[in-house]
Amino acid sequence: MFKKAIIGILAFGFMAISCNNDDDAGVPTSNLELNLSGLENLGSDFLYEGWVIVDGSPVSTGTFSVNDEGVLSSTTFNVNAATLTAATSFVLSIEPNPDSDPDPAPTKLLKADFGTSNTATVTIDPVGDFSNAEGEFFLRTPTDEAMGTENNMNDQYGVWFGNPGTPPTASLILPALTGWKYEGWVVTDNGPISTGTFIAFDAQDDNAGADSGFSETASLGPQLPGEDFFRNAPEGVTFPLDVRNKTVVISVEPYPDNSPAPFALKPLVATAGMDTAPTSYRFGLNSASFPTGSVTR
Repeated sequence: MFKKAIIGILAFGFMAISCNNDDDAGVPTSNLELNLSGLENLGSDFLYEGWVIVDGSPVSTGTFSVNDEGVLSSTTFNVNAATLTAATSFVLSIEPNPDSDPDPAPTKLLKADFGTSNTATVTIDPVGDFSNAEGEFFLRTPTDEAMGTENNMNDQYGVWFGNPGTPPTASLILPALTGWKYEGWVVTDNGPISTGTFIAFDAQDDNAGADSGFSETASLGPQLPGEDFFRNAPEGVTFPLDVRNKTVVISVEPYPDNSPAPFALKPLVATAGMDTAPTSYRFGLNSASFPTGSVTR
């Protein structure tokens, strides 16, 4: 009888320990695996954050950073198993660090739809559909011309995104952006130089204005994004800048921007020739700049 009592006590104790272990384990979790390339270092003020979409609502899967070599600080994330099973898609956003908002920022970069599979390929659909992206640019310096006067014969110092004419017209075919802005660049031996950020293709960019310090202040200029490289030269660069034979780029930038350098997304790239307006140059689609990879649950 005494032995049976001891055995009963031990058995009860074992059951109690087992129940505590189950409680400590908490809700069952599963791993979410990221296999991504082409992401860039966001610096210390921003982080990438993953989200799974369940019944139309985002659930965070955790944050991570990326170093200068494009290596993720973490590629495996523990997520509630039921949540992960019910998820229809994965979204990657760029978030401020620290972040006081529990919801995803408007700056959403990647998406992967699971469908009936546990592995899904990422796309940049949250940014936009760039499959038909195109446009033209021309070399001219309208900001140093008084209204109604002749060309000053120095058009190699300016680049404008559109078709030359009287007046010039917009030519860019790009998706509308939410949480992002476009930015023009001319690549020099000293690195890329910005022409300004913009969201409209038939209006002046953010460099325009009386206090900007850029060349658009010299006159109204065309109702297009672009720049005459006369004023506000960055350190190490001498203006006026000859744009001929230089690479011209339109990038997609986070807003607010994490860096003065171009972001990884550079959908349109071309090389300027030797002829100024009325000659124009056509951009080519640079989809190789888009991040790639997959997500596995």
